[in-house]
Amino acid sequence: MTVREVCTELKGISRRTFYRWQEIGQAPQAFKLPNGEWRVWRSDFDAWLQARERTAA
Repeated sequence: MTVREVCTELKGISRRTFYRWQEIGQAPQAFKLPNGEWRVWRSDFDAWLQARERTAA
């Protein structure tokens, strides 16, 4: 998933919010491509989201 796709899935959070979460270790696991863009595996995103839902419940 691209950062844009992740932000859209999270109801339109800003890219800056995603990068801030990444800096403090609160974003889903991501990796950087050689061109400098970040990607998130769908499975990592889903696991991250489920963990957040369990915490909120």
